[in-house]
Amino acid sequence: MSLPDFSDNERQLVNQILLERYARIVPVQGVEVELLLNPGDTEPVPCPALYWSELGVEFVVAKTGDDRFRCQFFYSPDEVFGTGRETYDNLGDCVVTLLRLQADHQSTRSGALPDGAKQQGPAADDDYYPPIVI
Repeated sequence: MSLPDFSDNERQLVNQILLERYARIVPVQGVEVELLLNPGDTEPVPCPALYWSELGVEFVVAKTGDDRFRCQFFYSPDEVFGTGRETYDNLGDCVVTLLRLQADHQSTRSGALPDGAKQQGPAADDDYYPPIVI
């Protein structure tokens, strides 16, 4: 089974969303991942995917068919997160939801600070971006 690669328009859409999110160009790589596409499958299927890494987080958006996408972000092999939704039929929704959930997770991961407290560490520098609000 051969799945279609990301089109130029789809790549451009992802790049535009990332530019809006981070206010700079984020390098996106085309990669291949293997996924079980259906619950009863025993053999993984190679799927085209887009990968990027930003602020210590890695992101993958896989194309599982025409207008069908899956996504996840991870900090390490032990910390892998999805959006809670198996498949998206809109690439823009997939990427925006992924970025929103990662930003929310980062806020939770950093811990809430009491009033007047200052954030220490990486979140205090210019590389911190608050959760997406659209």
